[in-house]
Amino acid sequence: MAIRYKIRSRIYYAYNEIKKMSKKISLIGAGQIGGTLAHLIAIKELGNIVLFDVAEGLAKGKALDIAQSSGVTGFGVDIIGTNNYEDTKNSDVIIITAGVPRKPGMSRDDLLGTNLKIIKQVADGIKNTSPKAFVICITNPLDVIVMALQKYSGLPTHKVVGMAGILDSSRFKYFLSKELKEPIKNIESLVLGGHGDTMVPMTKQTKIKNKNLNELVKENKISKSKLDDIINRTRKGGAEIVKLLERGSAFYAPAASGVEMAESYIKDLKKTLPCAAYLNGEYGYSNIYAGVPVVISKKGAEKIVEIELEKSEKLNFDISVKAVKELFESAGKIDPTLAK
Repeated sequence: MAIRYKIRSRIYYAYNEIKKMSKKISLIGAGQIGGTLAHLIAIKELGNIVLFDVAEGLAKGKALDIAQSSGVTGFGVDIIGTNNYEDTKNSDVIIITAGVPRKPGMSRDDLLGTNLKIIKQVADGIKNTSPKAFVICITNPLDVIVMALQKYSGLPTHKVVGMAGILDSSRFKYFLSKELKEPIKNIESLVLGGHGDTMVPMTKQTKIKNKNLNELVKENKISKSKLDDIINRTRKGGAEIVKLLERGSAFYAPAASGVEMAESYIKDLKKTLPCAAYLNGEYGYSNIYAGVPVVISKKGAEKIVEIELEKSEKLNFDISVKAVKELFESAGKIDPTLAK
């Protein structure tokens, strides 16, 4: 009995030491994306979770529900729900989903005024409690909101990124896999630019079983018109889901995309992922966030990867960045502090 007791004590001690070493991940917003993020992070055991929402009871209820699933899935991380920013103090990673979701007929840009006010409050909370965190923003309109978040919070640009390109690339790959009847694991692709109707699926960078997508068009394996339809459906991917749900917007795929970014940071995987990142001369732009390939490591957005763009791709990328700039100018009119 004494030996068993000692073994149990050592296991318990080791378990608690591991928990102390775990990263602290705070999720700001306990809506559909926030709850899904919490569940995925718990199952992957990426770190201890704080689920925050201003609506009292919402975060606590979802956290308790997820925690009670640990007996089934076997995860060993802590998860709490709260409406107090102090509980998020000293977070290693923060993922922001707080904001008003889209409704049928709304564009991402329609959300700008409301979500700017929300993101300013969130930025103040982060600045006061977790100034060293790696921050991933999912709130729409993504590119402008992540720019505003960085300015409001004052965090280093390499520690503030936006989730968009992973989601858009995943949608593009999914539609291609269905059209080509090819397993999605055999498809590599990138979608760059702003997260909106001007996003740029990179056909030159898209490979199916290591064969370039443009070559498949030339070989009539997929028609140009069908490819154009898929590109347009990718750009409208979020709106299509909003229309179908009627009372909500996408959450499973956005959450999975955000988790991939967090995991690359926490585990120092150095994955090259399409993210909304701060450009400082890359691709010919400075002082703006746009969707580009980024190496995500323990340093944050460690490096912007510059790929060679075809003339048409560069033109479309420029159009997309211009749309982001124009929307940020609109944000500056709503809140003049952003224009400084």
